[in-house]
Amino acid sequence: MTSATDNKDLVWDLDLFNQRQRAVDFVMRFENKLCVYSDSVRQLYTNYNIFFPKEENRRLVILPNPYAHHDIFHSVPEEAITPTGLAVVPGDAVGKQGLHLLIPFRSGKTRYRAVPLQAGLRIVNQQRAAHTPLLPVLKKGDLRELEARSPCLHLHSIHLNRLLQLSSLEVKGIQQVILERLASIK
Repeated sequence: MTSATDNKDLVWDLDLFNQRQRAVDFVMRFENKLCVYSDSVRQLYTNYNIFFPKEENRRLVILPNPYAHHDIFHSVPEEAITPTGLAVVPGDAVGKQGLHLLIPFRSGKTRYRAVPLQAGLRIVNQQRAAHTPLLPVLKKGDLRELEARSPCLHLHSIHLNRLLQLSSLEVKGIQQVILERLASIK
């Protein structure tokens, strides 16, 4: 088993954040609610804890639950994970309350539309084919700052049709756990 110290994809640097504590508080809201993908070991973690060890000096460390091997999906190819252009922000970043999804506009003066998170996810999924739902996951580098003032989580999506090395049971398990965890985000 790969530990977080061996897997640099699970150590995220917070050194460049202007409001580091705000970023920490924000990302903790998503612990075990959004799955985390590691390119280097081709694994998807669905059960993990986020730590901020003093010896890691302004970094967050994602530690998979060592007692939940069944919550790690192996052999997930990197090409199955793609950026969405969507981001989650705290409501105060857009003058509102709660969590919001930033949905980019393709043209015009406005770069994105901020929609309450769960409503935004429904909107995005209504525009997608039923067999290709948005299944958001996080990767190293997805925790960012929006205009140097607010934390922001960029979302990647996993494409089930690209999981050719996994059994149909594993693919269904990935979809189910992502959708269940996503519904629990408030």
